[in-house]
Amino acid sequence: MLSIDPNTLEEKENYKFLTGSIIPRPIAFVTSVSKEGVLNGAPFSYFNIVASSPPLISLSIQRKQGVRKDTARNIIQNREFVVHITDEENVERINITAASLPAAESEISLARLTPAESNKISVPGIKEAKIRFECVLEDFLELGGTKGEPACDLLIGRVVQYHIENDLYEQGRINQDMLAAVSRLAGNDYATIGKVFSIKRPK
Repeated sequence: MLSIDPNTLEEKENYKFLTGSIIPRPIAFVTSVSKEGVLNGAPFSYFNIVASSPPLISLSIQRKQGVRKDTARNIIQNREFVVHITDEENVERINITAASLPAAESEISLARLTPAESNKISVPGIKEAKIRFECVLEDFLELGGTKGEPACDLLIGRVVQYHIENDLYEQGRINQDMLAAVSRLAGNDYATIGKVFSIKRPK
């Protein structure tokens, strides 16, 4: 078995080890609004649940050469955002939003996604997602990096409104087959749900 000190590796090598090992990863498609009013959208696979009471989710956004990405900057300034679940029907268009655009241009327009008004926050979501969460920023941390420069922004969002397509919600549960969520692997690879099996937890 290989034993490697991550401090001896370049950032790209650490990235490959982590993203190739921690799989599959759910993909959050996040909309946010800049102070100039531009609707921004971007996918992130450093995303998960933090707690269910209250409903909290985490989103980690890597900085580029120490500079915050548009999504992190918008969320920290505006303290509102919408998280969407990426599925088989919308993944192609969501992938388009990963393009590097100037802050004044909207990825939503580029990918021809349809804005959907939110109930409790000012940031719109998109209609093409079967599930979306309206969120307010609960807290954030600047983490990592060298020479005192943070490498990423860890954002914790509190869900204040759920939007779930009617057909997905059955007897208090989400129908995972109908949701058809996709996950991120390494490189350009994605995965669908695939084989499902059950194991009872010990009492």
